[in-house]
This record gives sequence, C-alpha cells and structure tokens, in this order.
Amino acid sequence: MSAEAHGVPAAVSDTIFGMWKALSNRDWETLKTFVSDDCIYVDMPVGPAAAARGPEDIVKRLKIGLEPLAGYENHDGVLVSNGTDAMYEHSETWTFKTGESGVLRFVTVHKVVDGKITLWKDYWDMNGLTSFAPPTWLEELATADMSWVFDATGLV
Repeated sequence: MSAEAHGVPAAVSDTIFGMWKALSNRDWETLKTFVSDDCIYVDMPVGPAAAARGPEDIVKRLKIGLEPLAGYENHDGVLVSNGTDAMYEHSETWTFKTGESGVLRFVTVHKVVDGKITLWKDYWDMNGLTSFAPPTWLEELATADMSWVFDATGLV
C-alpha cells in the first residue's frame, strides 16, 4: 500500500490503513477487528438516520454495496490527523458483475481511540456512483436486509 500519512501517529495510520486493506480484500472478519464495539458508520450521502453501529452491523451494511460486486479495490491516498481524528482522501474502483465499472472518490473521517475506529463517516458523490452502476442497482438496494439501521442523528 502506498500512502502518505502527514503527522499521523503510527497507531492511527496502522489502524486506518489496516481496516481499508481488509475492506479492499472484502475480508469481513479482519475488518471487524479494527472497529470498536460501539463504532458508528455513516454513509454521509444517505445520512445519520441510516447509520450502522458495531462490527456486525457495519459489516452487514458494507456487504449490501460491496459483496455483490465482481471487483472492488480501495486506492490509498492522503491521511492527515490531529491525533485521534483523521481525514483520509482515497478512491475505490467498483466493478459490477454486468461489466460496468467506475472510480468513486472519497473523503473519510475516522476517530481512532486505543487502536480501534470509533467513528467512520464516508463522504462521496452518489451521482458519481449512479452514473456507472447498472440500472438495476438502486432497485436491488431497495430489497436489501436493513436490520443494521441505527439512527445516529445527533451523535455524529
């Protein structure tokens, strides 16, 4: 993994880069080891009312979008931090089983405490994804298991 970490404590960068490597590999069990039991994950284009909390529900949430893909890869970028709060600029390549493919650009905000991610907020452009996703993608999302939903309004 090539990445830049500006002034980021090793414990923070190791946690963040380790989690993203596990996600890029879709290694769900390893990913769970990087998030705290009360970690909140929010896809900011959707908002905090549809957040996930804790390793099991965060993985359920992530699998909805990523598990059906033929290919998924995270591309490291710049990581900056003030100690526990970190901002990570990166991108992801999504390849659908029907052949569509595209790159999504992200800024992710993480809070890392005692080597665990306690907050994870992804900022990205929904229109960017829908511009290359197959037409059935949103319909398939509408039928997904939503048991992971946690309303984090007022917490993030």
